Amino acid sequence: MKVKPYDMATVHELEEAAYNVRKTLLTLVYNIGMGHLGGELSMVEVATAWYYRYLNFDVKDPHKEGRDRFVLSKGHCSETLYSIFSCLGAYDLDYMINNFECLEGSKFGMHTNRKYCPQIEVSAGSLGHGLPIAVGMALAGRKQKAANRVVVLTGDGELDEGSNWEAINTAGHYQLGNLVLCVDKNDLQMTGTTADVMNINPLDKRLEAFGWDVRWIDDGNDMEQVLKTLDALPEADSQIRRKPIAIIAHTVKGKDVDFMEGEVKWHGGGIAEDKFNQAIASIEKNWEERKSKWQ
Repeated sequence: MKVKPYDMATVHELEEAAYNVRKTLLTLVYNIGMGHLGGELSMVEVATAWYYRYLNFDVKDPHKEGRDRFVLSKGHCSETLYSIFSCLGAYDLDYMINNFECLEGSKFGMHTNRKYCPQIEVSAGSLGHGLPIAVGMALAGRKQKAANRVVVLTGDGELDEGSNWEAINTAGHYQLGNLVLCVDKNDLQMTGTTADVMNINPLDKRLEAFGWDVRWIDDGNDMEQVLKTLDALPEADSQIRRKPIAIIAHTVKGKDVDFMEGEVKWHGGGIAEDKFNQAIASIEKNWEERKSKWQ
């Protein structure tokens, strides 16, 4: 979808959107008692930018023909997407809380499920599935001569899964110009650093070796850097054979909650009331500091 070049007003607007998504996310996870806050907080800017600015996608009409497809492969971070859907007006926060993994009428779950939530394109949670499915979507788009884009967001720890590398090889071979891979590279996974658990560095060189056009965001939690990268993407075209695009966004696990930042113990779990209040205060403090730098 063609957009006008961003300006600082757009940056500030989306920074405020990300702030609201973070507060909604913390409130949702506190009330449902479960989540994966570390990775959910790290991906906020990238996911917010896609849904608010770049995707041809309407959260209130999620099955619209010709829409772009956004696949959250790290499906355990579903609450970030639910929070974005809520902030864009699809769901009331209380409704999401009351319909989260309940015995009757459950609409939302800790892992994305397309059968229950219509805004979700791919059910995920078992890591390494989203990218292969997205490659299939992009190939289908070529066959159908579709004009839409397929975007998939993975974690960096998720790239331990071999199925991702089969998909990466396939996409490079078929030169899928309608596919964009975003890697939320926060350098942590459930049991430690990605470098210690299964080193994937240098990730950019590895992806390039598989035939990908790699773009790097030094700070994937800096909205201006995110917009600069996404603005520079070529228009999606399923008929043009060119290198698929990979965006590596270096982010901070637990971003904007000071006591969570860079702490692997916040990979998953709930949050107690005292920590919830502390987290909200931290988000608000960091938001005020960010606004004070606006010119």
